[in-house]
Amino acid sequence: MLTSQRIKVLLAGIFSQILCVGVARFAYTPLLPIMQEQTWMGDAAGGWLAAVNYLGYISGALIAASISDLKLKDTLYRLGLILAVTTTAAMAFTENLTLWMLLRYLSGLASAGSMLIASGLILNWLIRHDHRGELGIHFAGIGLGIAIAALSVELMIYLSQGWAEQWLWLSLLGFALAIPAWLWLPRPEVGNTTSNGSTLTDNPPTSRFMWLMMAAYFCAGYGYVITATFIVAFVERQPELAGMGAMSFVLVGLAAAPAVMVWDIVARHTGYLNALLLTLILQVGGILLPVIYPSLPVVFLSAMLFGGTFIGSVSLVLTMAGRLYPTKPAKLMGKMTISYGSAQVIAPALTGMLAAKLGNYDLGLWIAGSFVVVGIILVLWLKFTDETAQQLDASAKLSNTTNS
Repeated sequence: MLTSQRIKVLLAGIFSQILCVGVARFAYTPLLPIMQEQTWMGDAAGGWLAAVNYLGYISGALIAASISDLKLKDTLYRLGLILAVTTTAAMAFTENLTLWMLLRYLSGLASAGSMLIASGLILNWLIRHDHRGELGIHFAGIGLGIAIAALSVELMIYLSQGWAEQWLWLSLLGFALAIPAWLWLPRPEVGNTTSNGSTLTDNPPTSRFMWLMMAAYFCAGYGYVITATFIVAFVERQPELAGMGAMSFVLVGLAAAPAVMVWDIVARHTGYLNALLLTLILQVGGILLPVIYPSLPVVFLSAMLFGGTFIGSVSLVLTMAGRLYPTKPAKLMGKMTISYGSAQVIAPALTGMLAAKLGNYDLGLWIAGSFVVVGIILVLWLKFTDETAQQLDASAKLSNTTNS
């Protein structure tokens, strides 16, 4: 049963995700075609700005992976909220590529505070207070953030706002979100016992688990970032789909918001690895369907498939990392995200350059889908050969018999 304190903690995480991921990071996706229309920006520059944003995110992952002190992580989480608001506003005041790249880098750094540091702090709080150690509700904020950012951009287009004004309005929205995200997340406790006196014990994974999961997560990251960055631009370039780009991104977010909680339930019944495999298999369809048959119903189905699966992959992997290291969950989360984020630095720049050369995003999407297929093979290898993976599956099923 949800206690009032647990509700506040989870809402703090949701609001931080809407701000740091939805607004500061992903509002760029629906704004990209608008900025290309109203400024000098082309495909290659659009791809490089996305790549720099993800470079900021991976820098944040490196920080999260290198720090064990929960109080320091709490401070960084709060700095990330401030950074998310200020960098969003600052995008409106320049058209200089170097400054844009700096701001996108810093917004990516801020998004790591919500994705990784807040995730670790919240999971640590849940475990310490004897609640079920799952992050599905927390990660619902990403889907909500994507939907809110896309709907906000669409509304401002209807009101005839220019690209700069849209960044400013989004920063005001971000400021409102930062208040509960700051106030409702408690300062962390640092002891190694839960509220009922149980001892928190870390369970380091095997080296095989680390290497195969990081490689699979790299592949998932490559597949995810292409659609997440370019879906609006891709849709807008199809003559029969023009004007539907923002709506497709809204559907990504609306599908992602409830899906994370559904994947928690699936994992309780099937184990983490089987749930992760299913998210990746469905994600391949979400990535490739629009290339195979770019009709409006197919694009909308693809958006919902993609939104309903990519966030499930992230939530499942980071929950596994947190279960292995309950005393310092963000440490392994950060290492996993370095792998996921590395792909996100490479992929948008490459895809942007391919689009500039070929005039479309088709090849970039085929490459992305192929990477996810490789990820599926790696997870299968892990599932049938690794002791840590089997223990995690057993712990997921065991949690289904306990109350949250």
